[in-house]
Amino acid sequence: MNMQLEPFFEQSMDCLCIANYEGYFEKINPAFVELLGYSEEELYSKMISEFIYHEDRERTAAHRDKLKKNVPLVNFENRYVCKSGNLVWLHWTSIPVAKEGLIYAIAKDVTHTKKLENERKSHLTRLYQVNEKLKQQNYTTAHDLRSPLNNLMALVSLIDMTKIDDPETREICSLIQLSAEGLKTSLNSFLDTFKQNDLSGKKLNEVNFNEALQKVQNSISALIQKAGAKFHIDFSGLGSVPFKDNFMESIFLNLITNSIKYARPGVPPVISIRTTQQNGEKLLIFSDNGLGIDMDNVGHLIFKLNERFHGNEDSKGVGLYLVHNHVTSLGGGIKVESQVNEGTTFTIKFKA
Repeated sequence: MNMQLEPFFEQSMDCLCIANYEGYFEKINPAFVELLGYSEEELYSKMISEFIYHEDRERTAAHRDKLKKNVPLVNFENRYVCKSGNLVWLHWTSIPVAKEGLIYAIAKDVTHTKKLENERKSHLTRLYQVNEKLKQQNYTTAHDLRSPLNNLMALVSLIDMTKIDDPETREICSLIQLSAEGLKTSLNSFLDTFKQNDLSGKKLNEVNFNEALQKVQNSISALIQKAGAKFHIDFSGLGSVPFKDNFMESIFLNLITNSIKYARPGVPPVISIRTTQQNGEKLLIFSDNGLGIDMDNVGHLIFKLNERFHGNEDSKGVGLYLVHNHVTSLGGGIKVESQVNEGTTFTIKFKA
């Protein structure tokens, strides 16, 4: 190693290492040794894969194969097993140098960040569950009240006012009937308002598909370029739709980043996005050529919170849940067609 770089390598707080194409460490810095807890001799004597958490080994090997084909690795995360048995999350940037047969890499310990993410997801899950319970309770309470209210109105209607001689009693019975009818009107109004708010919530505006897509592509242009992703866009069938701008951008962002994240190893992502109108339905169709999803086994879990389908531990399990929530909360629908290693197609139907 260049003597001028030696102090940087030895004193860096990040984990620095040099590995060979055979899968062994050639050099590791003190920060890496301290983090993992093994001696230098232990780290040099075993293959790197032996220090990687078993659930992440296959995924890591696939990316290492790309490195050996001279493809740099960025924004990759996996878990290492420390000598103490604890797991640490590392965020990698790795550069191959083919003429030397070496890989130069830097890793940041992001274990604390992962813990915060897990806490955030746990809170989001609990909030979602509480919200669903409150919604269900509102519906149930309103519907449960309808039955005794209808009974009360039926009983009042059976009263023959002509048989009541006392004027005060007739007035009381008349007020009971008016109160019951007023309560029924209020209850129906509450249910109608609740359903309407649950569907729309906020005012919609005409969202231009191309403008929303361009905004998202610009925001992740570096990611798209590094992945070598290609796009086939056709919004001629439908240029815009009443929706929410931030929801549309979130849909494009989550679907595109998923297509890149779950691309087949060595196969650049090809993403097709088009709109059409069929039988009065307004549709957005998003397709890719990625790993695909085993619909028979996990198809029913696709839009659930915190679900993952490719053993990719850097996945948050939130993206498709958000896409589904954005679409359905505004009265639309979404369906998925997919086959393993043949890609995935999402068809979004907007509220008419």
